[in-house]
Amino acid sequence: MPFSINPFDIYRSPNIGVFMRSNDNFCLVPRGLALTKCAKISELLKVEAVQISIAGSRLLGPLAVMNRNGIVVSRLADDDEIDTLKRRTHLNIAKLGSRFTSVGNLISANDHGAVVSDIVGEEYVRTIEQTLGVPVKQMRIGRFVQVGSMVAATNVGAIVHPNASESEIEIIRRTLKVEPEPATVNGGIPFVSSGFVGNSGGILLGNLTRGGELVIIGRAFPDNP
Repeated sequence: MPFSINPFDIYRSPNIGVFMRSNDNFCLVPRGLALTKCAKISELLKVEAVQISIAGSRLLGPLAVMNRNGIVVSRLADDDEIDTLKRRTHLNIAKLGSRFTSVGNLISANDHGAVVSDIVGEEYVRTIEQTLGVPVKQMRIGRFVQVGSMVAATNVGAIVHPNASESEIEIIRRTLKVEPEPATVNGGIPFVSSGFVGNSGGILLGNLTRGGELVIIGRAFPDNP
């Protein structure tokens, strides 16, 4: 099946990135999500859908970040959730002890690198590096510290908040080894991770994403060879 970009919703919401996280092998989806929806996600992203909660919540996007090597989750995750992730994915799993619990809003990663908010303490950067197995660059985008909300990346491309400067885009380019494109989702939302779930096999976008946005996002994520 060729690489594809698809409109999607979850719980009738276009904010699909709030509920899901994906790498090239797995997509974390909320516990109890309809099996038909899980099957569609698996088909479109070419992954195994893993039903899970984090901190008892279905808001997985803000509470986790992942690549093919590991998953970093909020310190609020409980032991049963950690055990389930280890058993289902066999990846490195780590709780980030930072007082900032929305790790998915602070970190954007692929299999090449990770950009991390500069409010994350240096003592936690090593945990991120070891768990995800990639180099980390700390930064912010403009005045915003929510780097994970502002950069949505796979191994083949990335989109970034439209107010990102050229120097910030260059940092993302060098760290994640992809070509970032300034973009919006869901009809003008600049916090792109909220309406994006993707990997090297395909992209899901919130179903309010408009034609012009789709053109830009399609340019950012070229088909795999």
